[in-house]
Amino acid sequence: MNVVEALTERNADFAASSFAPGLRLMPSLKTIVIGCVDPRVDPEAVLGTDLGEVATIRNVGGRVTPGVMGELAMLRKVTQAFGGDIGPGWEFIVLHHTQCGITKLEGAPEALSEYFGVDQTDLAEEYVSDPHAAVTKDVEKLRSNTDLTGVRVSGLVYDVSTGKVETVVAP
Repeated sequence: MNVVEALTERNADFAASSFAPGLRLMPSLKTIVIGCVDPRVDPEAVLGTDLGEVATIRNVGGRVTPGVMGELAMLRKVTQAFGGDIGPGWEFIVLHHTQCGITKLEGAPEALSEYFGVDQTDLAEEYVSDPHAAVTKDVEKLRSNTDLTGVRVSGLVYDVSTGKVETVVAP
C-alpha cells in the first residue's frame, strides 16, 4: 500500500468515526495559530485543540513573515465576507519550537533575508537561532500591525524534547 492509499484509508475511518458535520468556517475559539511546518510540532496536537476550534498557518520556523501578513489580511477579508471581522475577541498565538530546522540556514543570509523581507544586515534582529527571542519578535510584529487592533497576541515555545509548551509572551 502506498502513502496515498494509506492516508485515504485513514480518511475513511475519520469520516466514519470522527467527522463533525456542521462545523463553521470561522474557528470556534476565534483563534489563529502561526506555527512551524515541522511534523513534530502539529499545533492542533501540541495544544490539544479539536477540529474547528482554531485556524492554523504553518510555515518554515512558524515565523511572522511578509507572506504570513498577507495570509492574515486575506483571512480577514474572508471573515468580513461572512459578516464578521478579525478584531476584538480574537486571539493569535505564535508557536515556535526548540531544535527548529530554520537554524540550519544561518549560513544562507540571502535565503533568510528574502524570506523575512529584510536586508541581510538586519538578519540578526530576526533571532533565527533563538526561539524565545524569535517568538517575542514575531509577537511584536503582530501587535504593531494597526489592522489587527483588539486582537490578543501571545507567544509560546514548544520543547520537542519534553512535549511541553512555555508561555514566553502572555496575551
